[in-house]
Amino acid sequence: MASQSSPEINMRPPQEVMRLNRLGAAFPTRLSFMRRLVRLMKREKWKIERKKFNLDKNGYGRALYVVKTPERSYSLICFSHFIKPESRTDRVIAKEWDATFALFDGIPEKHDIERLSKNVPKQESGRYQNTELVISRANKSVRLFEKVINKLCKGVQPDPDMINSVGYLMRTTAVYANGKFGLCDRFKYADRLELSQPFQVEMLSVYLIRLFTFDLVDHIVFSSNNKKSVKLDRSIKRHLGIGNATGLGMAPFLISHPILIHNWFHAREVSLCKIRSLECVSNIHLGIFKKVLNKASQHVREWSVDDEKQSNLISVLLKDLNTLSEWVEDKDFLKVKYAWNMLYLKTKNNLSVECQELLVSLLLEPYPEVIDKISESL
Repeated sequence: MASQSSPEINMRPPQEVMRLNRLGAAFPTRLSFMRRLVRLMKREKWKIERKKFNLDKNGYGRALYVVKTPERSYSLICFSHFIKPESRTDRVIAKEWDATFALFDGIPEKHDIERLSKNVPKQESGRYQNTELVISRANKSVRLFEKVINKLCKGVQPDPDMINSVGYLMRTTAVYANGKFGLCDRFKYADRLELSQPFQVEMLSVYLIRLFTFDLVDHIVFSSNNKKSVKLDRSIKRHLGIGNATGLGMAPFLISHPILIHNWFHAREVSLCKIRSLECVSNIHLGIFKKVLNKASQHVREWSVDDEKQSNLISVLLKDLNTLSEWVEDKDFLKVKYAWNMLYLKTKNNLSVECQELLVSLLLEPYPEVIDKISESL
């Protein structure tokens, strides 16, 4: 590899970045909203307590989780409902839900829970106060929930391939906040460190809903009184997220919030430019990059889709990732000045858009001291 001296490295122009094929190929980064929230939770040592779990043997009833931050507390109030089998669907068109939720500002009193028990199951038709930050609802996965229950009742962990084919046990069909239906307006909590960045209150709700889902499964399994029953293993839980039934709300959001969209993409492009502008790459940083590249390759290998076009794109991406790995394994890679910039340009000129955008995400990972500060400016 030939060395490169003092190249002119600029941010990618909007005409290149803001194209549908490139936007559709984007991957999560250290700047992503949930990543920022989890880092804050860890740094400040937030504590999550399950205060109430009043569910019957079938998993119907109420639960309460309290999150304690250094400054204040938040609570997720969960209502688990029976619905008729013919009414259950994990699609956005659902009219009834297996579970409904409210994220409460503080710790609710008994009368708050009673009031919300009459309103939260109604979702949009309910009445709310500014103590309620978020309301949400979710349905059990028709494809996975009962299968996992049955496996655990027999003392067997579910097959990871089956888990990965769906990826969630429950699926939200809405996560409402910011003043909708009488909920608390964002400006009333936007000055709080933990909620100041975009979608942090929604991400906290989804994080807790995922926790409730695991507890719900374990409760139903052990209520079966089967001596063989086992809890869902932590290694399996790590494969599971929370499903999201629709992204339709993002379409009008993109049109009506151009400044926010600019801020989010500008932060990513500034981050990429900073990393490409580094003159030297250390062994430590290259080691981190190789590690996340291997994890990303494994992740892509686990994707399974029915669409022929997307399957072909995945195959090309896997081939490109192997090429990317060969390039960074070159013994002269660390000798090149501005090696990350060289790698980016080589990828841009030779590999797929999907690989180019995945590389953007991977390049940010070895440098939390640079990137995490930028994540506070979204």
